[in-house]
Amino acid sequence: MDDQINENLKKLSTWKRIFFMLIFAAIGGMVRMLLWAVILLQIASVLLTGKINSNILDFGRSLSIYTYHILLFLSFNTDVLPFPFAAWNLTADLRIPDASGK
Repeated sequence: MDDQINENLKKLSTWKRIFFMLIFAAIGGMVRMLLWAVILLQIASVLLTGKINSNILDFGRSLSIYTYHILLFLSFNTDVLPFPFAAWNLTADLRIPDASGK
């Protein structure tokens, strides 16, 4: 049992993943704050013009997809690193492994 734990602690790939997880946890926090700004801009747009701003809508959708990709990576549902290590909208095509197959 102790040998297995020691082997797991020595794996460089595990430590690299933990490092990237910390980075993407911080990026995810910043993206969520940016999403709130998008929400407030969209509310202001609707109040002032009476209609949804399609540019803000597209940007909000893109940020939501990016946040989803970060959360998939942080929860070990994928090993694919999010942007900037992959394409910006990769999550739309991302294959999520079946939990029963693990």
